[in-house]
Amino acid sequence: MKAKDLKLIVQEKYGQIAQKSPVQGKPSCCGTSGCCGELEFSMIGDDYSKLEGYNPDADLGLGCGIPTNFAAIRTGDCILDLGSGAGNDCFVARAIVGETGNVTGLDFTEAMVAKATENNKKLGFTNVKFVQGDIEEMPLQDNQFDVVVSNCVLNLVPDKMKAFANIMRVLKTGGHFCVSDVVIKGELPENLRKDAEMYVGCVSGAIGMEQYLAIIEEQGFKNITVHKQNVIEIPEEVLEKYLSQQEIELFKTGTTGIFSITVSGTKF
Repeated sequence: MKAKDLKLIVQEKYGQIAQKSPVQGKPSCCGTSGCCGELEFSMIGDDYSKLEGYNPDADLGLGCGIPTNFAAIRTGDCILDLGSGAGNDCFVARAIVGETGNVTGLDFTEAMVAKATENNKKLGFTNVKFVQGDIEEMPLQDNQFDVVVSNCVLNLVPDKMKAFANIMRVLKTGGHFCVSDVVIKGELPENLRKDAEMYVGCVSGAIGMEQYLAIIEEQGFKNITVHKQNVIEIPEEVLEKYLSQQEIELFKTGTTGIFSITVSGTKF
């Protein structure tokens, strides 16, 4: 499928998610919105609820980590959240930067930007804003941000080289990024890799961990650090939709693994 078509699918599906109620309970890549069919499986059980700045209205359960925990955000920093959704990570970041900092959320989906803006209006923050735009072509100025964060979003971007090139461009010298994302170790079965639903489910859009880290390095980032990684288990009832029983057994017993990682890098 062409990158343009994949982007339209992502935009449509996440637009549907934006219209649903916030997630109750364990986060998942597709949330519990009912728009992702059988892909409503848990990605990872990171719990935001005890974090300062957490707003349950902004938690759609779309994350695979908590990048702000490792982002070394300081009071007064200028923060960019890529794929900001309903604003969950932005409001947590706002609690850290305080009144003297500012937070920008960038999202590809108009309905998500509207939902986040509505949530922010209720909170009354004047130093948080949300912008619609493509991560591959961010409508943002160069050298603008101290820290860029993102949570289970870059795996949805077809051209990850462009994504990290844009992160490099918008960061200030000495700034850094910290993202949580989904990566692969080994080789995904072809049916999983090609299916558009699995792409929206943050699985088939993921690339190999070594390739992912190599792209970051190729863009010139230094001090690249993987802070955390967790195995993501795909339930058998989901695998049965795409694979034969023999393929399922090979998948489970082979060297392939799907992981969520939280990684950072610095611009010098």
